[in-house]
Amino acid sequence: MHISEGYLPFLGHQTHWRVVEPDEELPGRAPLVLLHGGPGSTHNYFEVLDGLADLDGRRLVMYDQLGCGLSWDDGLAGHDELWRADTWLDEFDALRAGLGLERIHLLGQSWGGMLALMHLLDRGGVGVRSVVLSSTLASASLWGSEGHRRLRYLGADERRTMEETERSGRFDTPEFRAAEARYLELFCAGEPDESSPECLRRPKRTGRESYLAAWGDNELMPSGTLAGFEYAGRLKEVRCPALVVSGTQDLCSPLVAKQLADGIPGARWELFEGCRHACFVEDTPRYLAMLREWLDEND
Repeated sequence: MHISEGYLPFLGHQTHWRVVEPDEELPGRAPLVLLHGGPGSTHNYFEVLDGLADLDGRRLVMYDQLGCGLSWDDGLAGHDELWRADTWLDEFDALRAGLGLERIHLLGQSWGGMLALMHLLDRGGVGVRSVVLSSTLASASLWGSEGHRRLRYLGADERRTMEETERSGRFDTPEFRAAEARYLELFCAGEPDESSPECLRRPKRTGRESYLAAWGDNELMPSGTLAGFEYAGRLKEVRCPALVVSGTQDLCSPLVAKQLADGIPGARWELFEGCRHACFVEDTPRYLAMLREWLDEND
C-alpha cells in the first residue's frame, strides 16, 4: 500500500487528509471515506483499518476534522461559533470536491456517524453507494437516557457523584473526573499500553474546545449545539444500503443501535460481542472481514 497526506484550505484554515492506496486498485471499487468521532477526536484510530486497502483493492480516505489533530491551528482558539453541524458538513463537502470523491462508501463512527446521517439526509448524499454507521446514534436524547441507565454499572459512590454533579453543574472536580473515567473505561476504551497499535499511542491534539461547544462536558449529558440532534423520525429517508455496527459494551447501547437498524429501510445490524466503542480496534480481524464483504456487495 501507499500512503499520501496533504491539506485542503477551509474557512481560512486547513483540513488535513490521509489517503491509503492499494498496490493494485481493482476496477469498480469506490473508495471508503471514514468520518471520525468526537467532535474533537482524530483520524488516528482508523489507521488500524489500513490493511483493507490491499485486502480489497480500494482506497481509504480519512481526515482530521477542523478543530483537532493536524487540522488545528492557533487561529481557531476562541471561535466557538464554528463548532456546529454546518461547519463540519461544509468541510466534508469541500473535502469531497477537493479530492474528487464523487462515488464513495461512507463510514462514520460515533459523532462521525451523526455527520454521515446529516450528509445523507440534509445534503443529499449524492454518490454515496453505502453507509456504515459504527457505534453511533440517531437521537441525542436516547443516547443520554441510555447513558444514565448504565450508571448502575458504577459503584454507589461513583453513581452518587455523577448524580450530584449533574444537579450542580460543577463538573471539574477530581471525584467527577474519576467517575467519568471509570464509565468511559467500561463503555468506551481503556488507556493504550505498549501492546496497543502505534496509531493509538501516538500523541495527538484533541479538540476539547469543539467537543465542549458541540456536545457538552461529557457523554451522558449533551448540552451543546448538537444536543438537539434528533433524526430517528427521518431514518426512513435513508436511500442507500446501511450497515449498523455496535458492541455489546458500547456507549452505543444495543437499544441505540436497534433504533438505527429498525428505522433505516433494509438496514443490516452487526453486533460485536464484548466490544466497546471502537469495535474496529477491539476486534480488527472480524471488522475487516465484515467491511470487505459489505463493500464488495454494494459497489
